[in-house]
Amino acid sequence: MVKINEALDIIYRTIKHKSRHIVPIEDSVGKIVAKEYKASFDLPRFDNSAMDGYAVKIVDANRVVKIVDTIYAGDIPQRELRDGEAIKIMTGAPTPKGCEAIIPIENIKSKTENNIILPLSIKKDAMIRWRGEDIESGRVFLKANRKVTGYTLALLASQGISHIEVFRKPKVVIFSTGEELKAHYEKIEKHQLYNSNSLMFYARAKELGCDVSYISSSGDSLDDLKKSIKEALDADLILTSGGVSVGDKDFTIEAFKELGMEILFSRVDIKPGKPTTFGRIANSFIVNLPGNPLASMVNFEMFVKPIILKLSGSLEFYHKTITTKMRENYNFKGGRYSVILGEWNGNSFMPIENQKSGMVSPLDRADGMVVTTPNINTFIKNQIVKMIPIKINIGSSKNIDFMQK
Repeated sequence: MVKINEALDIIYRTIKHKSRHIVPIEDSVGKIVAKEYKASFDLPRFDNSAMDGYAVKIVDANRVVKIVDTIYAGDIPQRELRDGEAIKIMTGAPTPKGCEAIIPIENIKSKTENNIILPLSIKKDAMIRWRGEDIESGRVFLKANRKVTGYTLALLASQGISHIEVFRKPKVVIFSTGEELKAHYEKIEKHQLYNSNSLMFYARAKELGCDVSYISSSGDSLDDLKKSIKEALDADLILTSGGVSVGDKDFTIEAFKELGMEILFSRVDIKPGKPTTFGRIANSFIVNLPGNPLASMVNFEMFVKPIILKLSGSLEFYHKTITTKMRENYNFKGGRYSVILGEWNGNSFMPIENQKSGMVSPLDRADGMVVTTPNINTFIKNQIVKMIPIKINIGSSKNIDFMQK
């Protein structure tokens, strides 16, 4: 049996990212960038006006000047600006030669058909957007191993990039063991259960950016298990739940072993979810999770999520924590490395009452989890804790003041 950090270290050392491919940028959202991208031209591509206003000279502050031209966005300036002159200019239009500042229209003291009076003082370079001040030609504007978002597409489109090289999405195959398990769309008998784990893993792997397929519940015989495993061996990651304990029909590990699985760790010092196994057959990694829903969910977040992130090419595969405080006192049974699920309201963490390993109801309520060492058995109200986020929902039902003052 290994400790939590030992299990994670094995995962971090073993998992490598997948192959690369090129996709249209519209199809790249959620994928991980496989190489850095350098700008092929400056952005802005030319000096331009940040406002609708007038291009002017500093020397003409508090003077009457003559409007000699108008420049619109998309125009090419036709004349050089001279002392005693102003050129009307629109937002985004290129600044004319000789321009030293832009005065917004609303800051002009007065205006006639052909003349304006400029303000008392003019700040040099005011309201001018300089060539290359946003993105400079030849500089890296998008680093490798970054997750593509809708805002990344704005960067790419600004450089005229239509396709991007990304890491291939990990292929994940999910199946569960247990003849008593039925799909959620089937009718069940009194002695049977609906399979909630596989659907949970399917959706969570999708959220993490995987291509996911599902094999319906395998029977509890060794031959049935081996058949399901063989069907899944084209996957980067195989996830199973159930059949990893010591019952008479718990054949999952045996079935994988007979097909050549190298076990990288088996059984983790964690509560809940001790019977968790990580291994591989050829190029397929395997995680056998417990059948109890809450235990399998905890170990998915603890171990499977980093596996998926590493396979995806992300550098952010380590667990992140949010420093927060306890909302109330909380006592629990110590003596083990324990994971405590709780709700987080943006200010404090509150453990969910009655979170037993076989339960389903706490899963959707959990915003994060706190991991404790064996020597801890209580938390005190307002005690600072480190929470590993599961889902982040920082919205509020109240209109709160979010300004820093």
